[in-house]
Amino acid sequence: MFGLRRLPRYPLQLWLLFWGTLLSSIGQSLVWPFLTINIRAQVDVPLTSITLLFTVQSIAGFAAAAALGPLMDRVGRKGPMIAGLIASSAVLGLMSQAHTLEAWAVLLPAYAVVSAVFRIGSYTMVADLTAPEHRANSYALLRMGDNLGIAAGPAVGGFLLTIAYTLTYYLAAAVQLVLAVIVVLRLAETLPRRTRRHSTAPDNLMAAGYSILLRDRPFLAVWGLYILVQIATSIVFVLLGVYVKENYGIAEDRFGFIIGTNAAMVVLLQYPVTYRSAPHPPLRVITLGALVYAGGMLGFGLSRSFGAFLLSMVIMTLGELLLVPTATALVANLAPETMRARYMGVFSLSFRVGTGIGPVIGGVLNDYIAPVATWYGAMIFCLVAAAGFGMLAQRRLAERPYVAESEAPRPAAR
Repeated sequence: MFGLRRLPRYPLQLWLLFWGTLLSSIGQSLVWPFLTINIRAQVDVPLTSITLLFTVQSIAGFAAAAALGPLMDRVGRKGPMIAGLIASSAVLGLMSQAHTLEAWAVLLPAYAVVSAVFRIGSYTMVADLTAPEHRANSYALLRMGDNLGIAAGPAVGGFLLTIAYTLTYYLAAAVQLVLAVIVVLRLAETLPRRTRRHSTAPDNLMAAGYSILLRDRPFLAVWGLYILVQIATSIVFVLLGVYVKENYGIAEDRFGFIIGTNAAMVVLLQYPVTYRSAPHPPLRVITLGALVYAGGMLGFGLSRSFGAFLLSMVIMTLGELLLVPTATALVANLAPETMRARYMGVFSLSFRVGTGIGPVIGGVLNDYIAPVATWYGAMIFCLVAAAGFGMLAQRRLAERPYVAESEAPRPAAR
């Protein structure tokens, strides 16, 4: 296997997060690739109206992350993660019985709130456990688990849809409960002890809320440009299934294979790509990733067959391999120790914000210009992001870590 002898010795806690991320991803990916298709089949409204639901979902996710960040910085990561998994299971069960636009307008925002908790907690735990120079590879490891679940989930979900769509929701709910039990029994709290000791001091970073984050211009620049890429990504994962089915007769099971290819590539190639790119300046790697993303969007616009769409997904995924873990590690390095959950929480909102904007833009382009215009619009977002990242790289912004840590803090006892 590539680089086996060169892999760093990860702590057991990080491997637990890897397996937890895998389980969480399997459960969620049974459902999310097919949400637009399911809602479209049950609710007879224009596609633009359906995509507006995802805007409401994103607003709810944004509000949730804004509250979760300070909570996890104050009380810890583990407790909120357990509560979020249990609530996520309950919401998925209710989704199986949703048949009206009004029901989905309640459940999609609720799902955004509860599903964000485990991801924010796990990404913050990685920052707690690893030193800055190892974070890109650590996040690459988590992304391998995430996408291994995505590789399996859509294939199983697409098959279950041919039997009864409610089965996907029941199975996804069960997976979230199993993961909650694992977190309770095996996962240790990682909130640094020195953060706990000073969490009540009136003059520390905890008291500053989000004011420091909102004044951190390098972080805000990286985050804003990253959102542009996530707008394009959300268009792919929310609208591509409907696009290929309605325009080219590609059914759900074959679309699931396209999504699964994205996940399989991350599983097989993420660590090698990150290992090779880690010695290079992060912003240059991110810029290249955004450009490759744009090539994938152009490919979707030019595609007319299953094979062409599959190739375009391969190109897009190459951009994802370069961009995502490198940007995540960069943000973790920018975050003060006592504000890690807030930084990672806000950064995790990138996809939520993208989902709130992208599908609506894609739906408008589809309904009022032409379906293919969706992908050219997504390409423009990626090109603008690439230009912005390139400018940051030239000016060498956001290259410095916020705090220098010689070693990773040890997890606190359960």
